[in-house]
Amino acid sequence: MSLPFDAAQFFGVFVRYNDVVWPAQLLLVVLAGAASVLAVRPRAWSDRAIGGVLALLWLWMGVVYHLGFFSAINPAARLFGGLFIFEGLALGTLATIRGKLRFRFRPGVRGTTGALLIGFGLLGYPLLAYAVGHRYPATATFGLPCPTTIFTLGMLLWLEPGAPGWILAVPLAWSAVGASAATQLGVREDLSLVVAGAVSAVVTIVSRQRSANPRELVPR
Repeated sequence: MSLPFDAAQFFGVFVRYNDVVWPAQLLLVVLAGAASVLAVRPRAWSDRAIGGVLALLWLWMGVVYHLGFFSAINPAARLFGGLFIFEGLALGTLATIRGKLRFRFRPGVRGTTGALLIGFGLLGYPLLAYAVGHRYPATATFGLPCPTTIFTLGMLLWLEPGAPGWILAVPLAWSAVGASAATQLGVREDLSLVVAGAVSAVVTIVSRQRSANPRELVPR
């Protein structure tokens, strides 16, 4: 399926966004970093704070980026914006109002994979973008969908059992959308989003299956 815009228009949106919202990008990085630290060193209020940060990030992407900037070149951005706003409201409601989300780093596959995705979303993605030749302001800074979705997938892997699985639906769907930018627009760093989505889905499915069917210990 062809896109209704070309690479120059796509990167032009990044330029306009980064020029207008500066220095909000730095604030979003600080908030995200603080949220990840709270999952490692929790406090009584950590889960609501982490959920609030994730909700803010998704509402920001939906309202500011998709509706405020991306919709100028892509009519589908209105749909994307609505889905991102839904995800933000869902995260905010589940974490801050209903107290259904608990974020904890635990050693193991989920914990390690989550940590790698969090680190990549915050630091690895901009370094990869620079390595493939994309320079600020014509690049996706944190707070834009691709790096922020990778970060979110990492944080969601740190959720304690009992969290609703559907909260992953929008981030995983967006990770699949990243393939179009990578292949049709030459945004090679967005291949990392596709990989992040696939890895998160596999790790989540395997961990849920193991939780549902724990091994029985047979005394010897």
